[in-house]
Amino acid sequence: MKVRNNLINVYTGTEVTVILLKGLLEEIGVTSTIQNNYKSGVEVGFVGGVQSAIDLFIQQSDFEKAEPIIRNFIARNKS
Repeated sequence: MKVRNNLINVYTGTEVTVILLKGLLEEIGVTSTIQNNYKSGVEVGFVGGVQSAIDLFIQQSDFEKAEPIIRNFIARNKS
């Protein structure tokens, strides 16, 4: 997991799966941030990234609380 500015990249996937995990984390009081480089590039006229490479970040201080939810989500959504 990458750490950047006290944010940890906890998941990378499609927009749908990232939004689902974000909702599960919000249910336990963990806020998260979505980074979608593909969508951002398209909006400004550049194509960058891959549609299925959308990142979900949480605060490093929330990781211990969020880890069981993240691990369970990943286990249930293996391709």
